[in-house]
Amino acid sequence: MKKFKSIFIALLLFTLVFGAKAQTSNAAYFAGKWNVLIKGTPNGDAKMVFVIDNTSDSLSGVVQDSTGAEVSKISSIEQKENEITVYFNAQGYDVNVVLDKKDDDHATGTLMGMFDVDAERIKE
Repeated sequence: MKKFKSIFIALLLFTLVFGAKAQTSNAAYFAGKWNVLIKGTPNGDAKMVFVIDNTSDSLSGVVQDSTGAEVSKISSIEQKENEITVYFNAQGYDVNVVLDKKDDDHATGTLMGMFDVDAERIKE
């Protein structure tokens, strides 16, 4: 029984260490400015910019319009392996955008699970 406990604790620690490493690299990948195109909304395609900051492996940021004016603060960002969910307020509604890593500078996803989203990193 003692051996079983030791093996269980070792597996738990192993899982935690690799889980933390995956989130760290995920936070670094999504940090920066992203041009975001939301396709097919009732008002046509919508363009915005996500400015995502990586502070101590947690993400925060703001949503800007195409002119750089702040539209909304990002209320929270959930991280999974190769994916983030960005929560913010748009036109009085709480919405979320899920972004999946596509390659080094592109991500795809959905707005509220209904509208397709394409994102491209802005290189400065």
